[in-house]
Amino acid sequence: MRRREFIAALAGAAASPRLVPAQERTKVARIGYLGPAPATSFAPRVEALRAGLRDLGYVEGRNLTFEFRWAEATEQMPELAAELVSAGVDVIFAQTSTETAAALKTTKTVPVVFAGHADPVGVGHVASLAKPGGNATGMTVVMTDLTAKALEALKEALPNARRFDVLFTSTAPSRIPALDAAQRAAQSLGVELRRVPVRGEEDLQGAFAQMVQDGVDGFVVLASSFTLSRRVVIADLAIEHRRACSGPRTTCLRVAS
Repeated sequence: MRRREFIAALAGAAASPRLVPAQERTKVARIGYLGPAPATSFAPRVEALRAGLRDLGYVEGRNLTFEFRWAEATEQMPELAAELVSAGVDVIFAQTSTETAAALKTTKTVPVVFAGHADPVGVGHVASLAKPGGNATGMTVVMTDLTAKALEALKEALPNARRFDVLFTSTAPSRIPALDAAQRAAQSLGVELRRVPVRGEEDLQGAFAQMVQDGVDGFVVLASSFTLSRRVVIADLAIEHRRACSGPRTTCLRVAS
């Protein structure tokens, strides 16, 4: 098994878990999975990755093993990425820009594959989409475009509203280009946009209390590992405080716990 082949398979499995099976693999491939706690929030994504890799001929327990590291805080991620490198993984799987940044700070040689990076070019994690360069590659959700569309959808749903918030994870590298895109969209729509940074779940109650105090009608959520893992909490708080919500990658959906 060539490393390039395995990296391509991993990126493909992350994007679409129903691809044509490849030939049987003999060497055991080791994937380091770096993500935010709690692990249960990402269980469906992990299972989809396993299913996609099985379709490509990589079967856990036969020619594939996982090394999982779940960070309780963003600050822990570089340390956990270093543990994965020390463990000798063949590749580090990073869901978003947050995990990608931590992995790239740790290693310039171990390949890093991201599954849903918001803006890898804008953040500087790859040179271009066509030719990433370096040791990072993967799939992007182009959140700069989606964020503008989310704000447009919110304004369409609330045509008389003039003030909105954008809720974002202050430690996510992708926040910078996404916030710029949101601000440009707000100017185009003629609305005021206030930035609401959060770092952890303990910040969410205060963020929503401030929305109510400021008379904001709705808000856009920037997708990140944190907002995805707390999407149920965010959706419940939006319902409780009667604030309209919009955002890419299901960050506003109320799903079964």
